[in-house]
Amino acid sequence: MPSCLTDESLGTHGYIHLENVRLHYVVNGEEDKPLMLLLHGFPEFWYSWRHQLREFSKDYRVVAVDQRGYSDSDKPSGINSYKIANMVDDVKQLIPALGYRSCVLVGHDWGGAISWMFAARHPDMVDKLIIMNCPHPAVFRKYMSSHLAQFKKSWYMFLFLIPFIPEFYFRMTDYKMLNATFRSKRMGVVDKSKMTDEDMEAYKYAFSRPGCDTGSINYIRAMFHNKATRADFQKITNPTLLIWGCQDGALEKGMAPLAQPLVENLTIEYVEDASHWVQMDRPDRVNKLMKQFLTADN
Repeated sequence: MPSCLTDESLGTHGYIHLENVRLHYVVNGEEDKPLMLLLHGFPEFWYSWRHQLREFSKDYRVVAVDQRGYSDSDKPSGINSYKIANMVDDVKQLIPALGYRSCVLVGHDWGGAISWMFAARHPDMVDKLIIMNCPHPAVFRKYMSSHLAQFKKSWYMFLFLIPFIPEFYFRMTDYKMLNATFRSKRMGVVDKSKMTDEDMEAYKYAFSRPGCDTGSINYIRAMFHNKATRADFQKITNPTLLIWGCQDGALEKGMAPLAQPLVENLTIEYVEDASHWVQMDRPDRVNKLMKQFLTADN
């Protein structure tokens, strides 16, 4: 385990037992502060929120969770365990288990997709919603089928539908795909200083935990099994901030404004010189946008 994962300035580690899974999390900030819940994407874990764990702990009890299938959280077997409804239910259980009725919900990538759906289904449990580099779920499939550029960026999803082979490749190559994910010119962070050698070792360590490769890929495999409910298409009424790093090698920024008809009170902020990993790539800019949104009278 790289020493950066035990850095006390990021918070303390804990586990919480829900109905079907035990989740690992890192928490920073006093218990009497309002809850800010951070949900990571693929192929990440709690450490992707390191800059926000430090920054917002003065005003919030900040909790960055390892979602089911990742790092030190439980990794239930079977693709159906990773239908998005299950992760939405994890969040519904997690908030009261942490001692709260509601939270500021922040999600990036797959964590963003879960956050979109959670806010649609449980608006009373969300004070404000912050999404980073994730289109509204009602937008993505239609956009991909009608825009070749997005279809090309999503090729890896079809590769991951093949059983066992992706996991075998990751292990045999010592997870070098993580280097391409976070450091390549096409997909990686724009500011290379924001992904150090030690940071890379942290991601390799987390992704190599037993079952993490299959659990995390199963999010994508289960995507084709998800069935939307009427609640998923209800207009989101919570004040919502969508932050989009424009140098995104995975998602076209043209999807961002398509969320407008689906959200009653939506603010979109583009970070032109940031990658898909916007909260790590330009943390000062992202944190400033978050603070402005959180202190505004929406």
